Amino acid sequence: MRAIATALTLLAVAAAAAVPATASAVPARVGTPAAAEPQSAAEPPAAVAAVGPQPGTFTGKGFDTCTAPSQAAMDARLAASPYRAVGVYISGGSRTCAQPNLTATWVADQTRKGWRLIPIELGYQAPCGTRTPKMSADPATARGQGRTAADSAAGAAQALGIGAGSTLYNDIEQYPTTTACRAAVLSFLSGWVERLHALGYLAGMYSSGSSGIRDVCDAYRDTRYLRLDQIWIAWWNGVADTDAGTYCADDRYADQQRLHQYAGDVTETWGGVTMKIDRNYLDVRAGTPPASWSVTVDNATAGGFTAGAAWGTSAYSGQRYGADYRFAAPVAASDVAWFRTTLPATGAYEVSVWYPADPGYNDRTPYLVATTTGNRTVAVDQRTGGGRWVSLGVFTLAAGTGDKVGVSRWSAGAGYVVADAVRITRV
Repeated sequence: MRAIATALTLLAVAAAAAVPATASAVPARVGTPAAAEPQSAAEPPAAVAAVGPQPGTFTGKGFDTCTAPSQAAMDARLAASPYRAVGVYISGGSRTCAQPNLTATWVADQTRKGWRLIPIELGYQAPCGTRTPKMSADPATARGQGRTAADSAAGAAQALGIGAGSTLYNDIEQYPTTTACRAAVLSFLSGWVERLHALGYLAGMYSSGSSGIRDVCDAYRDTRYLRLDQIWIAWWNGVADTDAGTYCADDRYADQQRLHQYAGDVTETWGGVTMKIDRNYLDVRAGTPPASWSVTVDNATAGGFTAGAAWGTSAYSGQRYGADYRFAAPVAASDVAWFRTTLPATGAYEVSVWYPADPGYNDRTPYLVATTTGNRTVAVDQRTGGGRWVSLGVFTLAAGTGDKVGVSRWSAGAGYVVADAVRITRV
Protein backbone atom coordinates (compact mmCIF):
# COMPACT_ATOMS: atom_id res chain seq x y z
CA MET A 1 0.00 0.00 0.00
CA ARG A 2 1.36 3.37 -0.84
CA ALA A 3 1.73 4.95 2.55
CA ILE A 4 3.15 8.19 1.21
CA ALA A 5 1.12 10.38 -1.09
CA THR A 6 0.63 8.87 -4.54
CA ALA A 7 -0.65 11.22 -7.20
CA LEU A 8 -4.22 10.63 -8.25
CA THR A 9 -4.00 11.25 -11.96
CA LEU A 10 -7.20 12.00 -13.81
CA LEU A 11 -6.40 12.18 -17.50
CA ALA A 12 -9.94 12.46 -18.73
CA VAL A 13 -13.04 12.93 -16.68
CA ALA A 14 -15.42 15.30 -18.40
CA ALA A 15 -17.47 13.23 -20.83
CA ALA A 16 -16.54 9.92 -19.18
CA ALA A 17 -17.98 10.91 -15.81
CA ALA A 18 -21.38 9.32 -15.91
CA VAL A 19 -22.92 10.99 -12.87
CA PRO A 20 -22.68 14.61 -11.70
CA ALA A 21 -21.94 15.26 -8.04
CA THR A 22 -25.59 16.18 -7.51
CA ALA A 23 -26.89 12.76 -8.56
CA SER A 24 -29.66 10.97 -6.72
CA ALA A 25 -28.82 8.52 -3.97
CA VAL A 26 -30.50 5.68 -5.91
CA PRO A 27 -27.82 3.01 -6.58
CA ALA A 28 -26.68 2.70 -10.19
CA ARG A 29 -27.29 -0.55 -12.03
CA VAL A 30 -24.00 -2.39 -12.33
CA GLY A 31 -22.41 -1.69 -15.69
CA THR A 32 -24.58 1.32 -16.56
CA PRO A 33 -24.20 4.96 -15.51
CA ALA A 34 -26.68 6.37 -13.03
CA ALA A 35 -28.87 9.10 -14.44
CA ALA A 36 -28.67 12.57 -12.94
CA GLU A 37 -31.80 13.17 -10.93
CA PRO A 38 -31.68 16.32 -8.79
CA GLN A 39 -33.80 16.27 -5.63
CA SER A 40 -36.74 18.55 -5.20
CA ALA A 41 -36.12 21.42 -2.83
CA ALA A 42 -39.09 20.19 -0.80
CA GLU A 43 -37.48 16.81 -0.09
CA PRO A 44 -35.64 16.44 3.23
CA PRO A 45 -31.89 15.84 2.85
CA ALA A 46 -30.73 12.24 3.11
CA ALA A 47 -29.05 11.18 6.34
CA VAL A 48 -25.29 11.57 6.05
CA ALA A 49 -24.13 8.09 7.08
CA ALA A 50 -22.72 4.99 5.45
CA VAL A 51 -25.17 2.28 4.48
CA GLY A 52 -24.47 -0.61 6.84
CA PRO A 53 -21.16 -1.76 8.35
CA GLN A 54 -18.10 -1.41 6.13
CA PRO A 55 -16.91 -3.35 4.27
CA GLY A 56 -19.46 -5.76 5.73
CA THR A 57 -20.03 -9.07 3.99
CA PHE A 58 -18.41 -8.98 0.57
CA THR A 59 -16.51 -11.22 -1.82
CA GLY A 60 -14.93 -9.62 -4.87
CA LYS A 61 -12.43 -7.09 -6.14
CA GLY A 62 -11.51 -3.72 -4.70
CA PHE A 63 -8.86 -1.06 -5.08
CA ASP A 64 -7.09 1.44 -2.88
CA THR A 65 -5.39 4.71 -3.70
CA CYS A 66 -3.84 7.41 -1.60
CA THR A 67 -6.40 10.20 -1.99
CA ALA A 68 -10.11 9.42 -2.00
CA PRO A 69 -11.18 9.87 -5.67
CA SER A 70 -13.63 12.50 -6.82
CA GLN A 71 -17.28 11.61 -7.21
CA ALA A 72 -16.92 11.68 -10.99
CA ALA A 73 -14.01 9.23 -10.84
CA MET A 74 -15.89 6.91 -8.49
CA ASP A 75 -18.95 6.91 -10.73
CA ALA A 76 -16.85 6.16 -13.82
CA ARG A 77 -15.28 3.18 -12.05
CA LEU A 78 -18.62 1.94 -10.78
CA ALA A 79 -19.96 1.92 -14.32
CA ALA A 80 -17.01 0.31 -16.07
CA SER A 81 -14.59 -1.47 -13.71
CA PRO A 82 -14.77 -4.83 -11.89
CA TYR A 83 -14.18 -3.12 -8.52
CA ARG A 84 -16.87 -2.68 -5.89
CA ALA A 85 -14.73 -1.93 -2.80
CA VAL A 86 -12.39 1.00 -2.19
CA GLY A 87 -9.77 1.57 0.49
CA VAL A 88 -9.76 5.03 2.10
CA TYR A 89 -7.24 6.51 4.53
CA ILE A 90 -9.42 7.98 7.26
CA SER A 91 -6.88 8.76 10.02
CA GLY A 92 -3.35 8.42 11.40
CA GLY A 93 -0.24 10.50 11.98
CA SER A 94 1.54 8.92 9.01
CA ARG A 95 -1.25 9.75 6.56
CA THR A 96 0.30 12.23 4.14
CA CYS A 97 -2.38 12.30 1.44
CA ALA A 98 -4.56 15.32 1.03
CA GLN A 99 -8.20 14.26 1.36
CA PRO A 100 -10.34 17.06 -0.13
CA ASN A 101 -13.07 14.62 -1.18
CA LEU A 102 -13.28 12.51 1.97
CA THR A 103 -16.36 13.77 3.83
CA ALA A 104 -19.38 12.16 5.45
CA THR A 105 -21.37 13.07 2.33
CA TRP A 106 -18.80 11.34 0.10
CA VAL A 107 -18.96 8.22 2.29
CA ALA A 108 -22.74 8.14 2.25
CA ASP A 109 -22.87 8.67 -1.52
CA GLN A 110 -20.48 5.80 -2.25
CA THR A 111 -22.20 3.27 -0.01
CA ARG A 112 -25.65 4.17 -1.34
CA LYS A 113 -24.36 3.55 -4.84
CA GLY A 114 -23.07 0.11 -3.87
CA TRP A 115 -19.42 0.68 -2.98
CA ARG A 116 -17.92 -1.10 0.03
CA LEU A 117 -15.39 0.94 2.01
CA ILE A 118 -12.15 -0.30 3.56
CA PRO A 119 -11.33 2.31 6.27
CA ILE A 120 -7.58 2.62 6.97
CA GLU A 121 -5.64 4.11 9.89
CA LEU A 122 -2.04 4.91 8.93
CA GLY A 123 -0.20 5.92 12.07
CA TYR A 124 2.28 4.17 14.37
CA GLN A 125 4.83 1.98 12.60
CA ALA A 126 7.09 -0.84 13.79
CA PRO A 127 9.97 0.33 16.02
CA CYS A 128 12.47 -1.57 13.86
CA GLY A 129 11.19 -0.13 10.58
CA THR A 130 12.09 3.02 8.69
CA ARG A 131 8.68 4.71 8.74
CA THR A 132 7.58 7.24 11.35
CA PRO A 133 6.00 7.83 13.76
CA LYS A 134 7.25 4.66 15.43
CA MET A 135 5.48 2.80 18.19
CA SER A 136 7.45 2.17 21.37
CA ALA A 137 9.76 -0.84 21.54
CA ASP A 138 8.38 -1.47 25.04
CA PRO A 139 5.42 -3.87 24.63
CA ALA A 140 3.35 -2.37 27.45
CA THR A 141 3.75 1.15 26.06
CA ALA A 142 3.06 -0.08 22.52
CA ARG A 143 -0.16 -1.67 23.72
CA GLY A 144 -1.31 1.66 25.11
CA GLN A 145 -0.45 3.31 21.79
CA GLY A 146 -2.61 0.72 20.06
CA ARG A 147 -5.54 1.78 22.20
CA THR A 148 -4.85 5.43 21.37
CA ALA A 149 -4.76 4.61 17.66
CA ALA A 150 -8.09 2.83 17.99
CA ASP A 151 -9.64 5.90 19.60
CA SER A 152 -8.31 8.04 16.74
CA ALA A 153 -9.57 5.69 14.04
CA ALA A 154 -12.99 5.18 15.62
CA GLY A 155 -13.42 8.93 16.07
CA ALA A 156 -12.56 9.55 12.43
CA ALA A 157 -14.88 6.76 11.31
CA GLN A 158 -17.76 8.14 13.34
CA ALA A 159 -17.19 11.65 11.95
CA LEU A 160 -17.41 10.20 8.44
CA GLY A 161 -20.57 8.24 9.21
CA ILE A 162 -18.82 4.85 9.20
CA GLY A 163 -20.67 3.26 12.06
CA ALA A 164 -20.15 0.57 14.66
CA GLY A 165 -19.84 -2.94 13.30
CA SER A 166 -17.46 -1.77 10.58
CA THR A 167 -13.90 -3.09 10.37
CA LEU A 168 -11.07 -0.57 10.73
CA TYR A 169 -7.68 -1.58 9.33
CA ASN A 170 -4.37 -0.52 10.87
CA ASP A 171 -1.69 -0.11 8.18
CA ILE A 172 1.72 -1.22 9.45
CA GLU A 173 4.17 -1.06 6.58
CA GLN A 174 6.90 -3.62 5.94
CA TYR A 175 9.55 -3.95 8.65
CA PRO A 176 12.61 -6.20 9.25
CA THR A 177 11.04 -8.31 11.95
CA THR A 178 13.00 -9.33 15.04
CA THR A 179 11.89 -10.95 18.28
CA ALA A 180 11.74 -7.63 20.13
CA CYS A 181 10.09 -5.80 17.23
CA ARG A 182 7.51 -8.57 16.82
CA ALA A 183 6.57 -8.32 20.51
CA ALA A 184 6.01 -4.57 20.18
CA VAL A 185 3.89 -4.89 17.03
CA LEU A 186 1.76 -7.71 18.44
CA SER A 187 1.27 -5.81 21.71
CA PHE A 188 0.28 -2.68 19.77
CA LEU A 189 -2.26 -4.68 17.78
CA SER A 190 -3.62 -6.22 21.00
CA GLY A 191 -4.37 -2.71 22.27
CA TRP A 192 -5.92 -1.90 18.89
CA VAL A 193 -8.19 -4.95 19.06
CA GLU A 194 -9.13 -4.43 22.69
CA ARG A 195 -10.14 -0.80 22.29
CA LEU A 196 -11.93 -1.17 18.95
CA HIS A 197 -14.04 -4.00 20.35
CA ALA A 198 -14.95 -1.81 23.32
CA LEU A 199 -16.02 0.91 20.86
CA GLY A 200 -18.14 -1.49 18.81
CA TYR A 201 -15.80 -1.92 15.79
CA LEU A 202 -14.03 -4.92 14.34
CA ALA A 203 -10.23 -4.81 14.15
CA GLY A 204 -8.23 -5.44 11.00
CA MET A 205 -4.60 -5.01 10.02
CA TYR A 206 -2.80 -4.41 6.72
CA SER A 207 0.85 -5.37 6.31
CA SER A 208 3.29 -7.10 4.03
CA GLY A 209 3.14 -10.87 3.98
CA SER A 210 6.80 -11.15 4.92
CA SER A 211 6.59 -9.09 8.11
CA GLY A 212 3.33 -8.09 9.81
CA ILE A 213 1.16 -10.82 8.30
CA ARG A 214 3.66 -13.55 9.07
CA ASP A 215 4.01 -12.27 12.64
CA VAL A 216 0.26 -12.15 13.41
CA CYS A 217 -0.33 -15.54 11.79
CA ASP A 218 2.55 -17.13 13.70
CA ALA A 219 1.02 -15.70 16.90
CA TYR A 220 -2.51 -16.87 16.03
CA ARG A 221 -2.66 -19.17 19.05
CA ASP A 222 -0.31 -17.21 21.29
CA THR A 223 -2.37 -16.35 24.36
CA ARG A 224 -0.22 -13.33 25.17
CA TYR A 225 -1.88 -11.38 22.36
CA LEU A 226 -5.42 -10.59 21.23
CA ARG A 227 -6.46 -11.94 17.85
CA LEU A 228 -7.44 -9.66 14.98
CA ASP A 229 -10.80 -10.02 13.27
CA GLN A 230 -9.40 -9.70 9.73
CA ILE A 231 -6.03 -9.52 7.99
CA TRP A 232 -5.14 -7.67 4.79
CA ILE A 233 -2.21 -9.38 3.06
CA ALA A 234 0.15 -7.36 0.88
CA TRP A 235 1.62 -9.94 -1.49
CA TRP A 236 1.91 -8.77 -5.07
CA ASN A 237 1.76 -12.16 -6.76
CA GLY A 238 -0.87 -11.06 -9.28
CA VAL A 239 -3.46 -13.65 -8.19
CA ALA A 240 -6.90 -12.38 -7.18
CA ASP A 241 -7.65 -14.66 -4.24
CA THR A 242 -7.09 -14.65 -0.47
CA ASP A 243 -4.29 -17.21 -0.35
CA ALA A 244 -1.26 -16.02 1.63
CA GLY A 245 1.24 -18.63 0.50
CA THR A 246 3.82 -19.39 3.17
CA TYR A 247 3.08 -16.16 5.03
CA CYS A 248 -0.07 -17.44 6.75
CA ALA A 249 -1.36 -20.99 7.15
CA ASP A 250 -4.72 -21.73 5.54
CA ASP A 251 -6.35 -22.58 8.88
CA ARG A 252 -5.73 -19.08 10.29
CA TYR A 253 -8.14 -16.25 9.62
CA ALA A 254 -10.02 -18.77 7.48
CA ASP A 255 -13.65 -17.77 8.07
CA GLN A 256 -14.06 -14.97 5.50
CA GLN A 257 -11.44 -12.92 7.34
CA ARG A 258 -8.98 -12.02 4.59
CA LEU A 259 -8.20 -9.34 2.06
CA HIS A 260 -5.35 -9.73 -0.41
CA GLN A 261 -3.56 -6.87 -2.10
CA TYR A 262 -2.35 -8.83 -5.10
CA ALA A 263 -0.92 -6.04 -7.28
CA GLY A 264 0.38 -2.54 -6.57
CA ASP A 265 1.22 0.75 -8.24
CA VAL A 266 -0.85 -0.18 -11.26
CA THR A 267 -2.07 2.55 -13.63
CA GLU A 268 -5.55 1.80 -14.98
CA THR A 269 -8.15 3.58 -17.06
CA TRP A 270 -11.86 2.87 -16.62
CA GLY A 271 -14.61 4.94 -18.15
CA GLY A 272 -12.01 7.39 -19.44
CA VAL A 273 -10.61 8.05 -15.95
CA THR A 274 -6.99 7.07 -15.24
CA MET A 275 -5.51 6.62 -11.77
CA LYS A 276 -2.73 4.73 -10.04
CA ILE A 277 -4.05 2.09 -7.65
CA ASP A 278 -3.39 -1.12 -5.78
CA ARG A 279 -5.59 -4.10 -6.66
CA ASN A 280 -7.27 -6.12 -3.93
CA TYR A 281 -9.45 -9.19 -3.55
CA LEU A 282 -11.75 -9.45 -0.51
CA ASP A 283 -13.54 -12.34 1.14
CA VAL A 284 -14.93 -10.85 4.34
CA ARG A 285 -18.12 -10.93 6.32
CA ALA A 286 -19.83 -8.68 8.81
CA GLY A 287 -19.58 -9.62 12.45
CA THR A 288 -20.35 -8.38 15.93
CA PRO A 289 -17.54 -7.37 18.29
CA PRO A 290 -17.61 -9.25 21.60
CA ALA A 291 -19.72 -7.49 24.20
CA SER A 292 -17.56 -5.35 26.44
CA TRP A 293 -17.20 -6.78 29.95
CA SER A 294 -14.47 -6.39 32.52
CA VAL A 295 -13.93 -6.86 36.25
CA THR A 296 -11.10 -5.69 38.51
CA VAL A 297 -10.35 -7.50 41.76
CA ASP A 298 -8.04 -5.90 44.31
CA ASN A 299 -6.47 -7.68 47.26
CA ALA A 300 -8.88 -5.65 49.43
CA THR A 301 -12.03 -6.54 47.44
CA ALA A 302 -14.57 -8.04 49.83
CA GLY A 303 -14.89 -11.76 49.14
CA GLY A 304 -12.48 -11.45 46.24
CA PHE A 305 -9.15 -12.38 47.78
CA THR A 306 -7.84 -15.17 50.01
CA ALA A 307 -4.29 -15.76 51.26
CA GLY A 308 -2.56 -17.75 53.99
CA ALA A 309 -1.02 -16.42 57.18
CA ALA A 310 2.43 -16.07 55.59
CA TRP A 311 1.18 -13.28 53.33
CA GLY A 312 1.89 -9.86 54.79
CA THR A 313 0.31 -6.50 53.94
CA SER A 314 2.22 -3.43 52.76
CA ALA A 315 1.59 0.11 51.51
CA TYR A 316 5.30 0.75 50.92
CA SER A 317 5.25 1.31 47.16
CA GLY A 318 3.50 4.24 45.51
CA GLN A 319 2.96 1.99 42.48
CA ARG A 320 0.37 -0.07 44.34
CA TYR A 321 -3.22 -0.49 43.18
CA GLY A 322 -5.54 0.72 45.92
CA ALA A 323 -4.57 1.23 49.54
CA ASP A 324 -2.13 -1.68 49.91
CA TYR A 325 -0.92 -5.02 48.55
CA ARG A 326 0.10 -8.45 49.84
CA PHE A 327 3.59 -10.00 49.81
CA ALA A 328 5.33 -13.19 50.86
CA ALA A 329 8.76 -14.79 50.70
CA PRO A 330 9.24 -17.53 48.11
CA VAL A 331 9.11 -21.12 49.31
CA ALA A 332 9.19 -24.55 47.69
CA ALA A 333 5.58 -25.24 48.58
CA SER A 334 2.15 -24.43 47.19
CA ASP A 335 0.76 -21.45 49.09
CA VAL A 336 -1.34 -19.56 46.55
CA ALA A 337 -3.05 -16.21 47.10
CA TRP A 338 -6.23 -16.33 45.00
CA PHE A 339 -8.31 -13.63 43.34
CA ARG A 340 -11.94 -14.71 43.16
CA THR A 341 -14.75 -13.31 41.00
CA THR A 342 -17.83 -14.22 38.94
CA LEU A 343 -17.65 -14.47 35.14
CA PRO A 344 -20.83 -14.11 33.06
CA ALA A 345 -20.08 -16.84 30.49
CA THR A 346 -17.48 -19.39 29.51
CA GLY A 347 -15.25 -17.84 26.87
CA ALA A 348 -12.02 -16.05 26.00
CA TYR A 349 -10.79 -13.52 28.55
CA GLU A 350 -7.69 -11.39 28.75
CA VAL A 351 -6.06 -11.56 32.18
CA SER A 352 -3.98 -8.56 33.28
CA VAL A 353 -2.18 -8.04 36.59
CA TRP A 354 -1.10 -4.98 38.55
CA TYR A 355 1.83 -4.98 40.95
CA PRO A 356 4.32 -2.47 42.33
CA ALA A 357 7.84 -3.07 41.03
CA ASP A 358 10.93 -3.07 43.23
CA PRO A 359 14.50 -4.41 42.88
CA GLY A 360 13.84 -6.52 45.97
CA TYR A 361 10.78 -8.26 44.56
CA ASN A 362 10.72 -11.57 42.73
CA ASP A 363 11.98 -11.81 39.16
CA ARG A 364 9.98 -14.99 38.45
CA THR A 365 6.66 -14.57 40.25
CA PRO A 366 4.32 -17.41 39.22
CA TYR A 367 0.78 -16.31 38.33
CA LEU A 368 -1.74 -19.14 38.00
CA VAL A 369 -4.71 -18.77 35.67
CA ALA A 370 -7.56 -21.23 36.26
CA THR A 371 -8.56 -22.13 32.68
CA THR A 372 -11.18 -24.64 31.59
CA THR A 373 -8.39 -27.17 30.95
CA GLY A 374 -6.46 -26.65 34.17
CA ASN A 375 -4.18 -24.09 35.76
CA ARG A 376 -1.75 -22.26 33.46
CA THR A 377 1.38 -20.68 34.95
CA VAL A 378 2.83 -17.41 33.69
CA ALA A 379 6.04 -16.06 35.25
CA VAL A 380 6.34 -12.28 35.69
CA ASP A 381 9.39 -10.25 36.63
CA GLN A 382 8.08 -8.03 39.43
CA ARG A 383 11.29 -6.07 39.61
CA THR A 384 10.30 -4.03 36.55
CA GLY A 385 7.20 -2.81 34.71
CA GLY A 386 5.11 -2.08 37.80
CA GLY A 387 2.39 0.47 38.44
CA ARG A 388 0.36 -0.47 35.34
CA TRP A 389 -1.65 -3.31 33.86
CA VAL A 390 0.51 -6.12 32.48
CA SER A 391 -1.22 -8.67 30.28
CA LEU A 392 -0.68 -12.37 31.00
CA GLY A 393 -2.50 -13.29 27.79
CA VAL A 394 -5.90 -14.54 26.67
CA PHE A 395 -7.36 -17.69 28.24
CA THR A 396 -10.56 -19.71 28.14
CA LEU A 397 -12.18 -19.27 31.54
CA ALA A 398 -15.30 -20.90 32.95
CA ALA A 399 -18.53 -19.08 33.80
CA GLY A 400 -19.56 -18.68 37.41
CA THR A 401 -17.92 -17.82 40.70
CA GLY A 402 -14.52 -19.18 41.64
CA ASP A 403 -10.81 -18.62 42.10
CA LYS A 404 -9.70 -17.32 38.71
CA VAL A 405 -6.16 -15.97 39.15
CA GLY A 406 -3.58 -16.81 41.79
CA VAL A 407 -0.09 -15.78 42.87
CA SER A 408 2.11 -18.66 44.02
CA ARG A 409 5.02 -18.56 46.45
CA TRP A 410 6.64 -21.53 44.70
CA SER A 411 9.22 -19.56 42.76
CA ALA A 412 12.76 -20.30 41.62
CA GLY A 413 13.44 -16.58 41.76
CA ALA A 414 14.61 -14.44 44.64
CA GLY A 415 12.72 -11.71 46.50
CA TYR A 416 9.16 -11.24 47.69
CA VAL A 417 6.26 -12.31 45.47
CA VAL A 418 3.49 -9.71 45.38
CA ALA A 419 -0.29 -10.00 44.96
CA ASP A 420 -1.99 -6.65 44.31
CA ALA A 421 -4.81 -6.66 41.71
CA VAL A 422 -6.05 -8.47 38.61
CA ARG A 423 -8.30 -7.42 35.73
CA ILE A 424 -10.27 -9.90 33.61
CA THR A 425 -11.71 -8.65 30.30
CA ARG A 426 -13.87 -10.57 27.83
CA VAL A 427 -12.46 -10.47 24.30
